[in-house]
Amino acid sequence: MKNKILIIDDDLDMCLLLSRYLIKHGYQADTAHSANKGIAKFKENNFDIVITDFRLGDMDGKDVLIEIKKEKPDTIVLIITGYSDIKTAVDVIKLGAYDYITKPLIPDEVLNVLKNAISQSGNTNSGTGVPVKDKNYEKMSEGGAIKINGDFLIGQSAATKELYQQAAIVAPTNYSIILYGESGTGKEVMARTIHEMSNRKNQPFIAMDCGTLSKELATSELFGHVKGAFTGALTDKTGHFELANGGTLFLDEVANLSYDVQAALLRVLQERKIKKVGGTKEMDIDVRIIIASNENLQLAYQKGTFREDLYHRFNEFSINLPPLRSRKDDIPLFANFFLQKTNAELGKTIEGIDDDVMQAFLRYPWPGNLREFRNVMRRAVLLTYKGNISAKVLPSEITGPSSFSQDISTPPGEIKREPALKDAASKAEYETIMKVLKEVNNNKSKAADILKIDRKTLYNKIKIYEESLQ
Repeated sequence: MKNKILIIDDDLDMCLLLSRYLIKHGYQADTAHSANKGIAKFKENNFDIVITDFRLGDMDGKDVLIEIKKEKPDTIVLIITGYSDIKTAVDVIKLGAYDYITKPLIPDEVLNVLKNAISQSGNTNSGTGVPVKDKNYEKMSEGGAIKINGDFLIGQSAATKELYQQAAIVAPTNYSIILYGESGTGKEVMARTIHEMSNRKNQPFIAMDCGTLSKELATSELFGHVKGAFTGALTDKTGHFELANGGTLFLDEVANLSYDVQAALLRVLQERKIKKVGGTKEMDIDVRIIIASNENLQLAYQKGTFREDLYHRFNEFSINLPPLRSRKDDIPLFANFFLQKTNAELGKTIEGIDDDVMQAFLRYPWPGNLREFRNVMRRAVLLTYKGNISAKVLPSEITGPSSFSQDISTPPGEIKREPALKDAASKAEYETIMKVLKEVNNNKSKAADILKIDRKTLYNKIKIYEESLQ
């Protein structure tokens, strides 16, 4: 039997488009254009899921939720909300809503949330296969975690709260922003979040990784090219600036752009015009720029590897994304979140995480940050057949002695030979990296290629060793 969905929103076009999309993907969908009409229709029909806007003319989403839960407690309710309503939406989730979806609505994201809702529990409703709310999510809600679109979690540590307070302050402006942070800390997620909180949220968000692009390719990717501009230019190409016109352009690892490309980028930012490679016509552009870097751009321009004038053009506001090791309070929240997500992906029902595993998570420094944490949890869920995740399914680097913040195994006065050897190996590795970087004039892409590692691993190794010296 198809799942029956009721969409309540006073935006008639949105109701029509979303209902057609859901019907196309195998659901039964009906609409109502006010809260009272929606509640009346719900009472007359056997709907499994309700998607309701939080702001309705005759009442708000909280009242709609209460009425629906009073009538049929197991109904899954999704709240549509803007970022200005997120705190209220979280309160509504604590009252029993399954999740909330932020505007502007992206149909694929709505579909993803629905699929998660339907797959995350074996408890069904009226034979339709619709589950009650997932118990892991209840734990997260009690802990104060915030879940966005079923795909992203904002922790509640002091460092995280400060981070998102800064984002909320700068988002409504048109300031250019530099995001600093280690690999895996979620710089693109933060850029998307700022875009969604801004006045440009209904316009495109375009992301570009500058890390591996040659000078020719970077110019074409940024500004586009016309047919015949260079060998291999068989058709016209639209560049990222044009694609992002009116919206936000996110440039990741911008420090890797060549000096010539940096100069071209500076001209575009000053004149607000672009010209395609090989073209003659200029196009006006209105784009907000958010950039990200693993290295300090102020130090980069002092070393001569980044243009000072471009740095000052970008540096209207900067945000530092803290590494996971400095957000210990968020680790249990993320662990449960990744467990829930992976259960849904794999169709499994792993119940929780053993206490000694959680303690290992809290001790481990997470050099790969949230990206590494997510991968560890996916592996652990895959290797666990029932019950809780245990230490035996974790990688050795997490459960081994090196994961402990203090070494309690060595008697007083005894030489700790293994850490000394490890330190010596790390120092030799760092010296090799520095030597190669010097030989290639600090070109990290070339250095990573010579060292047979990827560029982000190179950044990580440099960062970890330099921090150990502080």
